[in-house]
Parts: sequence; C-alpha cells; structure tokens
Amino acid sequence: MPCGEDWLSHPLGIVQGFFAQNGVNPDWEKKVIEYFKEKLKENNAPKWVPSLNEVPLHYLKPNSFVKFRCMIQDMFDPEFYMGVYETVNQNTKAHVLHFGKYRDVAECGPQQELDLNSPRNTTLERQTFYCVPVPGESTWVKEAYVNANQARVSPSTSYTPSRHKRSYEDDDDMDLQPNKQKDQHAGSVGGLQWCGEPKRLETEASTGQQLNSLNLSSPFDLNFPLPGEKGPACLVKVYEDWDCFKVNDILELYGILSVDPVLSILNNDERDASALLDPMECTDTAEEQRVHSPPASLVPRIHVILAQKLQHINPLLPACLNKEESKTCKFVSSFMSELSPVRAELLGFLTHALLGDSLAAEYLILHLISTVYTRRDVLPLGKFTVNLSGCPRNSTFTEHLYRIIQHLVPASFRLQMTIENMNHLKFIPHKDYTANRLVSGLLQLPSNTSLVIDETLLEQGQLDTPGVHNVTALSNLITWQKVDYDFSYHQMEFPCNINVFITSEGRSLLPADCQIHLQPQLIPPNMEEYMNSLLSAVLPSVLNKFRIYLTLLRFLEYSISDEITKAVEDDFVEMRKNDPQSITADDLHQLLVVARCLSLSAGQTTLSRERWLRAKQLESLRRTRLQQQKCVNGNEL
Repeated sequence: MPCGEDWLSHPLGIVQGFFAQNGVNPDWEKKVIEYFKEKLKENNAPKWVPSLNEVPLHYLKPNSFVKFRCMIQDMFDPEFYMGVYETVNQNTKAHVLHFGKYRDVAECGPQQELDLNSPRNTTLERQTFYCVPVPGESTWVKEAYVNANQARVSPSTSYTPSRHKRSYEDDDDMDLQPNKQKDQHAGSVGGLQWCGEPKRLETEASTGQQLNSLNLSSPFDLNFPLPGEKGPACLVKVYEDWDCFKVNDILELYGILSVDPVLSILNNDERDASALLDPMECTDTAEEQRVHSPPASLVPRIHVILAQKLQHINPLLPACLNKEESKTCKFVSSFMSELSPVRAELLGFLTHALLGDSLAAEYLILHLISTVYTRRDVLPLGKFTVNLSGCPRNSTFTEHLYRIIQHLVPASFRLQMTIENMNHLKFIPHKDYTANRLVSGLLQLPSNTSLVIDETLLEQGQLDTPGVHNVTALSNLITWQKVDYDFSYHQMEFPCNINVFITSEGRSLLPADCQIHLQPQLIPPNMEEYMNSLLSAVLPSVLNKFRIYLTLLRFLEYSISDEITKAVEDDFVEMRKNDPQSITADDLHQLLVVARCLSLSAGQTTLSRERWLRAKQLESLRRTRLQQQKCVNGNEL
C-alpha cells in the first residue's frame, strides 16, 4: 500500500490498492473514503492539500489530491460510467479487472483492449455539479486561506513555496514551464498506464481567465453570477449522497483532479460525429455537448472523495458553529467571554465610518448579524433589511462605506442602481434549454452574502420591461427572501438568506424592514482620505475580532422565556391602549427582531427585560429622527 505523501500526489494508487485487495466487493469504496477521512484528521493535513482556489491549474499535477471551495451553480443530469471493467491483453490473452470510479477515461496499458462484453463489467451512476468560486468572496478571506495553506507537492511538478503563495488571479505573471509539465505526465498513475502521453493545453488555461466577465461573449462562458469574478470553474463528479446538496450550497470538496487532454479530443470528436447522426437518434445538441464537456484545461474535473457543506466561509472560525461540539469549543467560549469590548470597539469604528452617527452604527451592527433563522409558512423570520437614507449625493461616501463592509463580511456585492444597470443586467438566473444549463444571474448568491444596493446613483429615466422585472426581483428578495428562477414555461422558487443594505438619498424605492436617516456629525473635506485613514488605524488583530464577532453571532441559538413573552404582550397592549395608532402588529414584529439582534450582539441568547427596553428606546430614537426629517423636508421619507 502506498504511504507517506502518496495519498496527495498519487491518490489513484491508494484507490487501486483497496480495489486490488477487495476486488468487486463494494466494501473497497467505503474503505477508500474512510482512508482519506482519517488522513485529513491528522495534524494540519487539510492545509497540505493544494487548493484550486489559490493554485494556478497548470501548477497542479494531474490525478493529484486537491481541494476546492465553491458554490454549486448548476446541477447536470446524472451520468453513467463504467464502475468496473475488464481488459484483455492481445498477446497473452490475460484478463485484468479495473475500477472506473474517480476517472474520466478508461485506463488500459499497451497491448490491452477493453472487453465490452465481459459479464464482470458494471455500469454505475454519478452526479455532475457545475461549481464556481464563492461569488463575492472578500479579498481578506482569500488571503487568509492562502496564508493558512502549506501545500507542497512532489518534485515532479513545478511547485515552489514562493509561487504557491500567489493566488489564481496572478496566473498571468507566472512562467508556464512547459518542459516540466510534459515530464510530469510520463509514466503511470496508480499502476495503470496512460493510453498516450497527454499534452497540456497551456494556452487554453491562460485564456480562461479572460472569459470571466458576466456579459462577455466568449467561446466558453464560465457562467459566474457576478461580474469581474476570477478563478476556476469545475465540473464536479459526485459519487455518494448527492441528494444532500442543492444549487447555491457552498461546499468544500476533496477529490482527484482530472485534466486529461483526451477529454477535449473526445469531445471534439463527439461533436464532429454528432453532425453525421440522425437528428432523431442524437439526444444531446452540439451546444449542450459544448457546455457540459468543456476543455479540461479550462474547466477541470474533480472526482469527489469527500464533500462538506459549509455553513460559512470565514477562515477565522471553526467550520461548524451550530453543532454540539461548537458549544464546548475553547475558541468560541473564550471569544464569547470578551464580547463586550469587541462590540464597543466595533460600534466606535462604524460610528466613524458613518460620519459620527452612533445610532446608524447601532442599526448597522444589528443588520450585519441578522439572519433568516426559520420560515413560518412563506414568511422568513429574522431578516432585517436596513435602508440608510440621507446619504450625500454625488459623493464617494456610499462607495467607501461599502469598502468598510467588505473588510468585515466574508462575501458581499455592491449593486449600483442606475437606470442602465437595471435595464441591462441579468438579475434572475434562467434555464437555457438548448444548452441544458442554468444561466446565472446577479441574484444567484449563496446564503449570508451581504448585498449593498446603492440608490444614490439613480437618475431620472425610463425602466423598460427587463428593468421592471429586475426591480420586482429585488423587492421579492427583500420581502420574501426568495428568487424566482426563470424556467421559461414556469418559475421555480429558490429560498435564500441574503442581507440587503440599501443606501439612498431619500426613502428607498425598494421595501425595507427599517429606515434610518443618516445624521452626519462631520463632513470630511476628502472622503477617500478619511475612510482610508480609518481603515489603516485599525489593527489587523482588532479587524479580525470584528470579523469573528459578526459571523459567530449569526449562529447563536436564541429564545424568549414565557415570562418575557408575557411581559412583551402586556407592554404591547399598554402601548395600544394609550395610542392605538402608535404601534401595529408589524411594528411589534420589527421590535422583536431588533430585540433579538440586540440581545445576540451582546452575546445573550435569551431576551431580557433590559434588552427589550433598549430595543424600544432605539426604535423611538429612530422614529423621532425620521419625523423630524419629515417636518424639515415637508414630504414623506
């Protein structure tokens, strides 16, 4: 059995070992999974696995063990593959049994031929996901993962430690070293020889980075939801428990990298052959073949051995935060003990970012830790969309405020709400039946993404039909936390959990749970200089505490005791008695959301009388401010 680093550089050799020991007994597949699970439990083992998020594709050895942090953008139809197949040696007539799992192309040595009629051949099923890097992932998240990774590979590849620290986006600056690349393909993998010497299509790998723009017309559109995204898209082959995953889930995958150039040749041959077939007999269109079987040098394949659904992508925290073990986690318990000073520092930091407005800073904290914790019928509970009105027009304030938010949350996107963008950008994913794929849109985002909508850029103009549909889609996202994907003949509802923050001059055109009017205490003469100095004044260690704080509190469980529930009900009746118009059932619901977020922001998992009174006080201050502004302007905000 191979040992040492062979599990990283030659995982198929490990698989071959288990297959050889167990033959057609299906237990060998479970043993393979258990083997890699145990390997990854060893001290810092995951950090030694090369990541497709950070390492340029042409630096990775084919058929090596890799990991990939990604979002499921689309799910293709299940495909059949040869689970076990037999080859015959043309000279000796010896029969050899091979496994087809974790492979794209059947392997056979010299003088060997596939015996397609062998009764020992088995056909199995696997699922294919089309996965893209996490949309809107913050730079600090990418850098933290890069710095944590310690992956090295065998000397037969072109890895060097200094090069590894570069990210995928820096690929253009690197030397491709084609000679070394040819060397690493020679020989055998897992004891099975290549059918021929594969050659890497280096030019395709480098060109792939230029195809990432949302609306760019290209030979192959990588289908990223957001414009300007970089990184590899992958076809992910899943063999077990694929029913556990759904579109838009964030996954961390461990598996075997397949970039066999034979795939590209086969796909081209298939397309040529399909032109000769009877259209009635050819089920896949040329466009579908192109999309589902892109060049492996542009869209590599990963054959998954282990897959984990990620609750969050904050690299500063443990992966699981709502399981029993997280409650006893020393890291979490020690952080919770020092929560109060972290909150105070974050409040001060955001107050400066909001030009001295501490009330707006309070509401921004509540917004950033809010999350949909459950749904009652169609109503998403826990969402807290905030509209920050009173933002200075024709100023870079909103742009710099978004930069501050970017430094705090793991994933975000700023939507500049101009007439042109609303009319021309594709917000809603739609099904392309010709290519049989889901074409992404701006609103195809994973849970816990911060979406900042900047309305201060909105000018007078006419929204056309797509623009109206886009505004409707945003409204539905905010109100119901769902996006209706367009499947031409029907719409399919995809629930989501997106934190929406709206900046505007007056009251937003979009629905919001809460409007807070900005009252700047200072107007910096140079906004960029002011915001840059604010960021540079914060120590990296303090910034990391803010990041941990905002992610961790989203996952705390929260409850209200019967005693407090009774006190809140009595309070509501009393307020209604004094002035029936002063508070409605909707106002009470919002008060409870504010109280919930306020309690969690202090690390309290139950509502206390003190926090309830503080929530009422905050809401009173916010409403008074809006009323004052209404009187000043003489119109409704």
